[in-house]
Amino acid sequence: MGAPDFLVIGHLARDKLAEGWRLGGCAAYASLTASRLGLRTAVLTSAASDLDLPLLLPEIDVRLVPSEETTVFENVYGPEGRLQYVWAKAGTIAASDVPPEFREAKIVLLGPLIGEVEEEIARCFPRSLLAICPQGWLRTVLPDGRVEQTSPRRWQPRVLLERSRALFVSEEDLLPTETEEALARWATQVPLLVLTRGARGARLWSEGRWRQVPAIPTEEIDPTGAGDVFAAAFLSRYLETDDAWQTALFATAAASISVETPGTAGIPSRRQVEERLRAYEASTDSQGG
Repeated sequence: MGAPDFLVIGHLARDKLAEGWRLGGCAAYASLTASRLGLRTAVLTSAASDLDLPLLLPEIDVRLVPSEETTVFENVYGPEGRLQYVWAKAGTIAASDVPPEFREAKIVLLGPLIGEVEEEIARCFPRSLLAICPQGWLRTVLPDGRVEQTSPRRWQPRVLLERSRALFVSEEDLLPTETEEALARWATQVPLLVLTRGARGARLWSEGRWRQVPAIPTEEIDPTGAGDVFAAAFLSRYLETDDAWQTALFATAAASISVETPGTAGIPSRRQVEERLRAYEASTDSQGG
């Protein structure tokens, strides 16, 4: 396949459901988004041999770091938000695991689930548009399997932020009392920063200022993976336009479609995203007129 347009690094997961399981993880949602938007896409992950990868990630070049287990996650949504549990964990992914051709990827997204991506891997991509979804570095797993947020003050990467062009984080991944402090610190370290806020849209840091990105109305069925869809759509479009604001609207449209169907089934094509964005812009123009 050669160098991909879009590379995602992180665990694929078996997301536990009442009726069984489905594919999950940033690596799944982001890679499928990039692929459906027309990019040659690859994944570097660690998992056992219990995933039918050609079926689950068609037309995506998946390289596997062997592991005795595949990561197993469970997301439980309730009135007070999301509870997460980890029931099994695959192995770590190191710089030495990156194939030579992957080091020339145009876009690289580091999306760990539970801290499995080693920081030094950021050195492998000096010519890539490197971005991070740090949620996996902002979590700890308690003895009972429950996932707990940790203070962003405890996450002090030496290499990641200085080499990254963009950072995407959900407000669910930050302690409310520390959100503004973390955002202010990261805004001094990366040119592009996005805080996704679900039905309240997103906040975009670009060109030295914050802007509020509006939400696009949608019928939400399953919000799982929406932030990963946003990140992948943003990076895919940003490489084409170099316009952070228009890119953020495009990514918002992609995420608004993805939540209308459970799991990865709702990840949209480029045509669907463009149609949703045109419809939204037409509605706002008519309201403004």
